[in-house]
Amino acid sequence: MAQAKRELWYNATFGAPSTPPGCTWLFFLDDDVLDDGPLKVPPGFPLHDDLHAVRASGGTVERDFELNGTRYLVLTQRGAGDRTAQAVFDMRYQLADRRHLLLALAIAELGGLLAAAALGLCVGRGTVAPLAEALARQRRFVTDASHELRTPIARAYTRAQVLARWARSADLPDDHRHSLDQLASTIRGLGDVVDDLLLSARLSRGSEGPAGRPVDLAALAESAVATEDERAAERRITLTVARPADPVVVIGVETALRRAVDELLANAVRHTPEGGRIDVRLGVRGGQVELTVEDTGEGFDQVEAERLFDRFHRGPGDQERRFGLGLALLREVVTGHGGTVEAAGHPGEGARFTLRLPAAGAVGGTALSTGGR
Repeated sequence: MAQAKRELWYNATFGAPSTPPGCTWLFFLDDDVLDDGPLKVPPGFPLHDDLHAVRASGGTVERDFELNGTRYLVLTQRGAGDRTAQAVFDMRYQLADRRHLLLALAIAELGGLLAAAALGLCVGRGTVAPLAEALARQRRFVTDASHELRTPIARAYTRAQVLARWARSADLPDDHRHSLDQLASTIRGLGDVVDDLLLSARLSRGSEGPAGRPVDLAALAESAVATEDERAAERRITLTVARPADPVVVIGVETALRRAVDELLANAVRHTPEGGRIDVRLGVRGGQVELTVEDTGEGFDQVEAERLFDRFHRGPGDQERRFGLGLALLREVVTGHGGTVEAAGHPGEGARFTLRLPAAGAVGGTALSTGGR
């Protein structure tokens, strides 16, 4: 637009009607005589009112308007002597060139973006494919190694338990009996780690998820409590379970859910001192099954609640409580079944973990109900 206005001024000042530039018409009014040159003039031009107004005032009039289906720029000004000049410029070709240029730029930019996206996709596939293959191999290795280790670890744990029980009745020093108990506990912990690794590999592979069969979570929790009863009794920890009279059914993979409940109980026993108490409660509320494990143990700062579910998270303090893989895998199992898990607690006042899973249909109504075994 600025270039067009400069050309209009130049033509109106120095041009001649007989030789105007392309797309331009020149008109000169001198002593009431109009010189419009030999070229055919577009309808509506010249603008006689502007010529007479500029001749009377000596000023300049600029117009930008549409006429005859196109757009014109018109400059009317005083020329040399008493001559009044009017320059008319047809903008249609300049506007068409601008539209073509913008269209070409848009096509070029779109083509560049598509080329960049295609190149990024090819490079991404070439880069990610080896990484995905390496991760798949890693998961297969973890799964295979875990399977191979479970049997010898289970045998070693059984033998360690037999030795520990024999030591209690044999005439052995207390430190020997204590060492055998620690050996059994260590082997059990090693088995738990292997189970965690195996479950983690399955979850990463997507073999565990919400698809499954109906599982009575109350019966599963009672079985887990019965399994943990002996270890709790050794530390004089009272372990109770309260459940509705009817089955509490969810849809899922029983082995994965059993591992999650086992981890909740093991975590509570691990952090509850001798003479403490652990209460397990089950119920149904608003279409969700709730399983709560509450203990009177060490507790934790509430600001640490979310971080408890991070892998190998260490709690604050001198003892640097380590939570390992268990709670992280617990959350993976629960979220994989469409549920949630939350933790609440205070230092020295115990902790409460609440696991919520979608109920398999209307079980026990919408109100929370619990009862004794």
